[in-house]
Amino acid sequence: MTGVSTSNIESDPVLMQLYPPIPSTLCYWPLEKRLLVLHALLLLLLSLEHYSAYTRVLLLHITSSLNLPLRVLVDDEVRVAKAIAWMAKDINPEELMQKRIEECAGKPSRRWRHGLASMAGTSSFGVPGYLAPPLVAAGIGSVNGGFGLGPTASAGILGSTGESAFVVGALLGIYNARTSVKLMEQCTKEIQDFAFIPMRGSIGEDGEIGKIQPDARRLRVVLAISGWLTDESDVTNPWRALGQANEAYAVRWEVDSLSKMGTALETVVRSSAWSMAKKEIIARTSEPPFNIPKCNLSRCANKHGPVFTSMTESLWPLGLLKINKIIDNPWSVGMVRADKAGALLADAIMNKAHGERGVTLIGYSLGARAIYVCLMVLAERRAFGLVENAVMMGMPAPSEARVWCTMRSVVSGRLVNVFSENDYLLGFLYRTSSIQFGVAGLQRIEGIDGVENVDVSAKVSGHLRYQYLAGSILKHINWEDINQEQVSRDEAAMVAAEERVREREKKRDAIERGIVVIDKAKEAAKNDPGIIRTRMRKKNKR
Repeated sequence: MTGVSTSNIESDPVLMQLYPPIPSTLCYWPLEKRLLVLHALLLLLLSLEHYSAYTRVLLLHITSSLNLPLRVLVDDEVRVAKAIAWMAKDINPEELMQKRIEECAGKPSRRWRHGLASMAGTSSFGVPGYLAPPLVAAGIGSVNGGFGLGPTASAGILGSTGESAFVVGALLGIYNARTSVKLMEQCTKEIQDFAFIPMRGSIGEDGEIGKIQPDARRLRVVLAISGWLTDESDVTNPWRALGQANEAYAVRWEVDSLSKMGTALETVVRSSAWSMAKKEIIARTSEPPFNIPKCNLSRCANKHGPVFTSMTESLWPLGLLKINKIIDNPWSVGMVRADKAGALLADAIMNKAHGERGVTLIGYSLGARAIYVCLMVLAERRAFGLVENAVMMGMPAPSEARVWCTMRSVVSGRLVNVFSENDYLLGFLYRTSSIQFGVAGLQRIEGIDGVENVDVSAKVSGHLRYQYLAGSILKHINWEDINQEQVSRDEAAMVAAEERVREREKKRDAIERGIVVIDKAKEAAKNDPGIIRTRMRKKNKR
């Protein structure tokens, strides 16, 4: 492909493990021919006027079978997406949407798009059978700057996708920008402040899907969902490590409720009751276990972690239970709102607010809970092929095999459960829920093929760490495109935040022990000893 050096292209072991190659003699072809085969297949699949999750997974298997690294496919996707996006940059979404509604009244399948393409003055860039100028300028149909298909052959493979700006607009979700706004307005009674915020390339103040610059458009969409907020910027801050190979959006939902919960979480974690409770739980679970009768709880419990032991035996420290009012109510409200946000997210995905493209969902804490509900709703409605990947970190949802089998049915690619056995805060928050079905954020999922379990107990010693470690965890699971510099900045921010907490704990411990030292008074006494002598003389006179 253009811009890809062939001197250092080698096979990708991670890709081969995730997407096993199909035995074929094509992997022995010269490199240029293998690159051209992959590029031609991408164009051919785009001629179907969609790029669904199934399409992307198929290309991943083909890339692995051709013995090519993942970055070759990613770079080609970016190049093609930028080129076709320039074709649709002048489309009027309202006119396109109105025409689609009129044509779809009779359900003519894809006929409305071809009808639009044949309208006078709106059909194609040039003569039919030839590539549009933006595609020619991007070198579509060729690899390594020249070797490849001719313009006529490339136009024949792409079909209407390479000729019609309206077909491209439908593929990229341009006409659905207005649909997503109407959908959000209809659901304001159920959930407040629901929107998709572009991570880059936004046009205007109020960003939304379909309103970004052409250079920022991609063939793949990523929706990232935060689980709580300590500041309104936390809607997007945890996801800045996502690279530029995807069209990434941060989902903004219930900012007020999530902010209250974030404040409550920080209050509990900084309290002396919490620090004492953690020490008590660790000390208690390090002792030899008692003989407990076998029951359903013990079968579901994670026997290797102290958190699950406390949950199943109801052995939370008394001091911690006394401050539960600070967090229980915000958490309960957040759980209810997360379920509603997940159902709304499923509606948006089914209504193709993102266009005819596959979606990847990433979230932590209550954001992961929203993804769980979204996948369950999609499975209930039998909406397959819409979600490519789903990554859920510290999720407050069941770990039962039946639940994850249901979610697996609607995820075409990777379904990842990120958990920590040392997440005391998640265990305490989830203690009043149905723990007999397990907690995905605290244990691995067993008995289901195709579910990746990622244990981050060494990294995540507390639930609040997910906010800073989202990028680091994505890198750990071999995510396709991660900004390493941003990951380092996020980790540095976490260290600084935890250092401030430790300083506050030291001061609090000093106050509790009665060892408070006033530095200013000491310095004043040293600098002016006469003060002490004057006070002693007054005392002697009395």
